[in-house]
Amino acid sequence: MPEEAKTSSHAEALKSTSIVGGATVLVMVVRMVRTKILAILLGPGGIGLEGIYDSALSVAKTLVDLGISSSGVRQIAAAVGSGDQRLIATTIVALRRSCLILGILGAGLFFLARSEISRLAFGDTSHASDLGWLSIVLLWGALAGGQGALLQGMRRIGDLARMNVLGAITGAGLSIPLVYFFGTRGIAPYMIGAAGAAVLFSWLYSRRISVAPTNLSSGEISDEIGRLLKLGLVFVATGLMATGALFLIRTLITRSMGLVETGQFQAASALSTVYVGFVLQAMGTDFYPRLTAVANDNRRCNQLVNEQAEISILLALPGVLATLAFAPWIIRVFYSGKFDQAAEILSWQVLGTFLQVNSWPMGFIIVAKGRAAAMFWTDLVSYSLYVGLAWLGLKWFGLPGAGMAFLGLYVFHWAVMYVIVRRVSGFTWTPANNRLSAMGLIAAVTTLWARFELAEPWATLLGGALAVIAGVYCLRALVRHAGADRIKRFLSKIASRFRTRS
Repeated sequence: MPEEAKTSSHAEALKSTSIVGGATVLVMVVRMVRTKILAILLGPGGIGLEGIYDSALSVAKTLVDLGISSSGVRQIAAAVGSGDQRLIATTIVALRRSCLILGILGAGLFFLARSEISRLAFGDTSHASDLGWLSIVLLWGALAGGQGALLQGMRRIGDLARMNVLGAITGAGLSIPLVYFFGTRGIAPYMIGAAGAAVLFSWLYSRRISVAPTNLSSGEISDEIGRLLKLGLVFVATGLMATGALFLIRTLITRSMGLVETGQFQAASALSTVYVGFVLQAMGTDFYPRLTAVANDNRRCNQLVNEQAEISILLALPGVLATLAFAPWIIRVFYSGKFDQAAEILSWQVLGTFLQVNSWPMGFIIVAKGRAAAMFWTDLVSYSLYVGLAWLGLKWFGLPGAGMAFLGLYVFHWAVMYVIVRRVSGFTWTPANNRLSAMGLIAAVTTLWARFELAEPWATLLGGALAVIAGVYCLRALVRHAGADRIKRFLSKIASRFRTRS
């Protein structure tokens, strides 16, 4: 492939990652400010309670959604690619009706099961009332998920980004005063309000999409709903494994150690993905539709995965090293000194996130090619292993064992993904990615070793130095891929705007 084409392709991956990633960073900053304030107001026990509520809702959302939001992205992207206005209209109507029906059913079932859920998570029914009110979140979430799938399938990435940012800001604005005045009793109301804000913003942006007026028969809509559900069942199974595993691990910690320890784990889990979250979000938002379009072309498919992986690693590595280097201080800044146990959990988990960033692009090959069986069995074995490792880790190493289990999950997941995609598409890493991954892994392991084995300030100094060196290297590589001319044009445009305003 010509060098110019390679640069252009890398630049496209970097551009889409930057758009989605920029919005995700803003969302995460807003949420972390909110979390810092809530941590001070609620303490570890309150944060642990919020984490249990969130885990229960995540499992329920996965079941209620039935994979429609994920399959909807694929179906809408395919319909748009065909140029068939009738097919586009049918898919949109089917998606919206499916989400409404599933949201109503899911909210009703969650409400009826509120006492059983409380017994499972807490050992009694003391939180059944709050869980009953939280059933409303499932209805709002189903509607927002459908509108988000519509925006993503049509690659309205800017609107999707703005929707997420506004939702996060509104959610933070609701949560802080409610918790300030009502304490833990304000957790359920602010979660309901935040979900309501999300569905409002998703509707405001999705209504801008114009659909050609078409008379659709009930048979056409039913057939399309059937296709959405058939594909969605695979997504719901894999999504349920992920959310279910987290719920089980938090429940294990709560039942064996208490809500304070669950809050420590919740803090570490949230912070471990703060930096790399925007990379992972970008993969699911823009890279997945792009890869689906070329899924039948193994050469092009493998090329896109290598390019996305390289950009993702270059963006994620400095943040991973910095998080490892400054883990204790990051915990204190974003939470408080009461979350002292979270730093060690965070150190193990953030090393796992580096392997997560490395393995996710390979996983999208399986999704894009529709290899449902491979995706299902891989995730079933991976998340079963995660829960088993967490149980053993908590028993042998205490609370840090939960962080070690996350690292073990992605060591296993990376190896399995590579074996599968080699057979599915003949995928191999490029020499550049092999070097980059090896360099990043060595730096991350060294920083983790320094965190546990060296005294301060040497542990932080060594880790910080490695983060700076990696940051300079990755920045130069990103500038090279983006193209110097593109960057100069961008800077000139900004300078001209400032001159015009002055």
